[in-house]
Amino acid sequence: MQDLVNPDISVVVPVYDEVESLDELASRLKPVLQEACESDFEILFIDDGSRDGSWEKIRQLHEGDPVHVRAIRHRRNFGKAAALANGFEMARGSIIVTMDADLQDQPEEIPNFLKAINEGADLVSGWKRHRNDPIDKTFPSRVFNFLVRITSGLKLHDINCGFKAYRAEVAKGLKLYGEMHRFIPILAHADGYTTKEIPVQHRARTHGHSKYGAKRLVKGLLDLLTAVVLTRYLRRPAHFFGGIGLLVGVVGLGILTYLSAGWFLGYKGIGTRPLFFLGILSTLLSAQLISLGLVAELVLLRTHHTDRIKDLVETIPPK
Repeated sequence: MQDLVNPDISVVVPVYDEVESLDELASRLKPVLQEACESDFEILFIDDGSRDGSWEKIRQLHEGDPVHVRAIRHRRNFGKAAALANGFEMARGSIIVTMDADLQDQPEEIPNFLKAINEGADLVSGWKRHRNDPIDKTFPSRVFNFLVRITSGLKLHDINCGFKAYRAEVAKGLKLYGEMHRFIPILAHADGYTTKEIPVQHRARTHGHSKYGAKRLVKGLLDLLTAVVLTRYLRRPAHFFGGIGLLVGVVGLGILTYLSAGWFLGYKGIGTRPLFFLGILSTLLSAQLISLGLVAELVLLRTHHTDRIKDLVETIPPK
């Protein structure tokens, strides 16, 4: 059978040790996509180094329907961000849908995502309003989502839901690495794309086991800091480093002023007090952070200046 050229919808499914759910997922996806598509669709299973036979099952699904099912494999586990990045790069549809392979997301809800895209959204994110997960997953998730809303300014209830739909240009423009797949709506929003959230049903896991838990909260917070810096301060690093530096400097100068006033009032021996060393260290750290911000601004300015020169040279027509 001839391969597809330009399918309407590409469904990208990262897979890591989910062999028991793949048959049911594929059988439920196909009729939904057949009804939703004007022309055709493709399903990309990205096996991220599974060790339970998931790759063999994906190959069987591809051999049973080579037109609609595509099989991609990582030689080892590189993480969900890498799986999504490769899926986005290889997807050929004008709309790309992502969902997990564990059957907790319902394929029958894909038309709701497509409707939101057709109404003007560039990215549609699912919101698992009622989660069927144990508290060691739900509580860290709620704390994490609360912190994301405060720091990013993007008012989403469930930033980390894997059930999403994108216009192709949005997905292909993302640069994902590490754990940055958690913050895809923030990255897209920073690029000027419109984001919408819709409630989705969430089914309890019946096969396999979860790969996430409370221990990832700390990693998530560090990644959140990275996402905020990339989206808010990438083009103004002096605001980030300088802001922290000024805050630390105010604390340091406040401590030294307090000790100096005490010295003038007759309280001697301030040079041996731990508070004195804290004030000095805070003041020095402040100067270093502000200097780092200025150096980053100079590097950024030089980079932009170089890019600008390249742009001007490229626009000159050949003689």
